[in-house]
Amino acid sequence: MTEQFEREFDVIVIGAGAVGENVADRAVRGGLTAVLIEAELVGGECSYWACMPSKALLRPGTALHGAQTVPGAEEAVTRTLDAAAVLKRRDYFTSNWQDDSQVTWVEEAGIELIRGHGWITDRRMVEVAGLDGNSYVLTARHAVVVATGSAPTVPPVEGLSDVDYWTTREATSVRDIPGRLAVLGGGVAGTELAQAFARLGASVTLVARGRLLGAFPEEAAALVASGLRADGVDLHLQTGTNSVRENDDNSLTLELEGGATVTADRVLVATGRHPALEGLGLESIGLAAAEGKELRLSTDPTGLVAGAAGNDVDPWLYAAGDAAGTAMLTHQGKYGARATGDAIAARAKGDLRGEAARWSRYARTADDHAVPNVVFTDPELANVGRTVRQAERDGVRASSVELPIQVAGSSLHAERYEGWAQLVVDEDRRVLLGATFAGPDVAELLHAATIAVVGEVPLDRLWHAVPAYPTISEVWLKLLEEYGL
Repeated sequence: MTEQFEREFDVIVIGAGAVGENVADRAVRGGLTAVLIEAELVGGECSYWACMPSKALLRPGTALHGAQTVPGAEEAVTRTLDAAAVLKRRDYFTSNWQDDSQVTWVEEAGIELIRGHGWITDRRMVEVAGLDGNSYVLTARHAVVVATGSAPTVPPVEGLSDVDYWTTREATSVRDIPGRLAVLGGGVAGTELAQAFARLGASVTLVARGRLLGAFPEEAAALVASGLRADGVDLHLQTGTNSVRENDDNSLTLELEGGATVTADRVLVATGRHPALEGLGLESIGLAAAEGKELRLSTDPTGLVAGAAGNDVDPWLYAAGDAAGTAMLTHQGKYGARATGDAIAARAKGDLRGEAARWSRYARTADDHAVPNVVFTDPELANVGRTVRQAERDGVRASSVELPIQVAGSSLHAERYEGWAQLVVDEDRRVLLGATFAGPDVAELLHAATIAVVGEVPLDRLWHAVPAYPTISEVWLKLLEEYGL
């Protein structure tokens, strides 16, 4: 028999992924009560279908290739990847798609969990259709937070909706490696998964309307493209897909612009993501998409949603992570979630009134110009901050310095090491605005760059940050010398 329960909490968070967990945790640490509403696995996309499983699929191939590039180790490596062992390790990192440990953490953090589908019915009001068959009518004393993540954006390709295609969820939870895989999309997810499956034994074709990794400098992306080609990935760049059809043997054929065709056993659609805001009842509080467009939320640095009924005079609706339309990266979403949770707690106590100060614990200021990002391909690509073009659009007089990574540390790291590095400089203030690194294992260079960008470290002081010898970090010294220090 279905029952209805009425409950009251200080904070109601819709979505129990990494972002929702962090919002609730910070609110509870701030002395408030909080409830998480989740219809799927607690821990969300990153834990089970994105960050963790995809990196678990990538790392064995990178480790094997790394050994093959060092004489002495190269001679000892006589086998290819064991796909079954790779998938077993992937299963370990997803906890076999069981969220028991995450639920335990939620309970120990003092957060309540309701499993079900939640939607907003009015100001501070949320209704939940519980997976237990019951319904819940919840009232928030201080805040409702939308932390529902994002969903795949599927392109309008003729015939695509009629076939059984993969999104990243199916790709990262795969049980058998397909013989032939076609990947639509040349962004981070498409590029990473193309290489992972190629190294696991699939024949992979990647099709992208633009160039590979178009958000990154061309010189850096070119190194990744070379790495994919070396693994046998067939790249069709600057090429659209006209149609997809299923064949009598259940294979799929893609017709590309220009008339070429690609036949594959599986098609992975990795053409981007958009905030998952459908079915949340946002129209009931004055938030609706313009005709023919998807709804996007506009938020301030604390996550407060613009345009929601009453939010301008009595703050109550927030959004965090992908749902807020900010940088769709787990680490950045968690950073914003911490700021949002702290801001809610501070406003509840009266410690925060009006706007939050930049770089305070209540503002996600780094979202503006200091977002770090890593592409975990082999070679890796890592960047943070602004490009020269972005800086100039912001009215900043900027320049850049670029070099191949050719230092003692890189030559020791691997035979024929190929890498590239760039710094973007504010010429008026002489501080670092951005940095990009491409090459094997450059991800570990990134946090130093992030600290320099966030801290606005003057170049004259950065000169005194001496890189240890012999490490790949010596490239910092080379870049500063090339700049003229």
